[in-house]
Amino acid sequence: MKEATRIKVDGANITEVFGNIYSSNCGGVAAVNRDTGQSLAAINPAGEIVLECDKDKGEIYVKPVSAGAKPINLFISTAKSTYTLILKRVDMPADTIVLKDRGLQQAATHLERSGGPSPSHVRALKQMLTAMASDRVSADVRVEEVNRPVQLWTESRFTMLRLYESRSLIGEKYLLTNISNEPMVLAEQEFDREQGDVRRRLDREPQPAAR
Repeated sequence: MKEATRIKVDGANITEVFGNIYSSNCGGVAAVNRDTGQSLAAINPAGEIVLECDKDKGEIYVKPVSAGAKPINLFISTAKSTYTLILKRVDMPADTIVLKDRGLQQAATHLERSGGPSPSHVRALKQMLTAMASDRVSADVRVEEVNRPVQLWTESRFTMLRLYESRSLIGEKYLLTNISNEPMVLAEQEFDREQGDVRRRLDREPQPAAR
């Protein structure tokens, strides 16, 4: 609430921050206003968070504008991935959040051994996930509103909201609602498919899964 929190990604530089930003000093990092989709150049009176950047180290520092119970949502991008953060305002000393993506580390090891997909495929996947997370869709991505119920578990309501299609990828956005009185525990493996290479995003709010 009062002190800045440092955020870094292990093994990668932060290149873009997307959210409801009040102000920013970021020259080398693109700070994007969630409401307008435009790069932040001045103070946003309705913003929730102050953003500062260390572009040499690829790190950011964030601090809430005011107290409150509402979580602050941020999307943080590197050259290879986009991460969703749900930040809670807590009165505590300055601290550091380090994002460690074990999936990327394992994939990097595999790619070194096998040659792996081309950098253009990695860029296409990142652009698709970013477009789905922010609803800023480029002209080469077709979007279809689906809103179709999908059978999953009796204690849940599962709805396919939207379909995204580019030349090489298909993205699907779902909403999962717990309609029981008991807590629901989710594991990513439960959303695997028998066929297809699936990339998932699980979050408290509707977020995309792309394959």
